[in-house]
Amino acid sequence: MPKMARPKSRDQLRTRRHFRLRKKVIGSAERPRLVVYRSIKHIYAQLVDDTAQRTIMTVTDSGLEGKPTERSVEVGKRLAAKAKDAGVKRVVFDRAGYKYHGRVKGVADGAREGGLEF
Repeated sequence: MPKMARPKSRDQLRTRRHFRLRKKVIGSAERPRLVVYRSIKHIYAQLVDDTAQRTIMTVTDSGLEGKPTERSVEVGKRLAAKAKDAGVKRVVFDRAGYKYHGRVKGVADGAREGGLEF
């Protein structure tokens, strides 16, 4: 990991937390990494195979209606359905430096409801 200057903004602090988390969380073909990215308006979830360095699938909340937390639960359920079709049952959860609550927790709960094991 390259040396970074002293963080000044919230985004830089989150990136630093994500680097720290990524030291331990590694996805493989049998157990890919479920990554969550949260913007102001939308939420995105990806399954990543770190050993092959490729993204297996991506799901966004575009086209969904409702409150942001409800949309994030639906994103988790959609991701779980696509993962089951691809033969993935177990994943490693990567919260990407965000706190585990609200929309990030909603994606995790939706994925669990859809049948993924963490």
